[in-house]
Amino acid sequence: MKFEKIEMKWHKIFENDILHQPDFIRQIEVKGKKFCAVKHEARIIVTQAYCPHAGAGLSGGACKNGVLICPFHRYEYDLNTGRGAKGQGDYIEIYATEVRNEGIYVAIPEAFGFLKRLF
Repeated sequence: MKFEKIEMKWHKIFENDILHQPDFIRQIEVKGKKFCAVKHEARIIVTQAYCPHAGAGLSGGACKNGVLICPFHRYEYDLNTGRGAKGQGDYIEIYATEVRNEGIYVAIPEAFGFLKRLF
């Protein structure tokens, strides 16, 4: 079986000066889709917007020691791997980010890349 590589598109989400601001968690929107952006220890991490457990907006949660904590039921997700805490059995998507001279970018899978290859 041959697997196609998923096409990623880079989108600017912040100016570089945000790296000098205090840590935060906020919802962002890229091409009409919502995500959760976390600034933690001088890094920008972008995750899926909603908790897989009960659908809470992760941007309403907290970040402690590199762990994103859901505001509803306190489920925890490692910001490096996306893995839930031991016993949770779930995970969140973590999207690649990149600091460039002109700003901070996130890589989002091309929504219709698969369909383009079919036709």
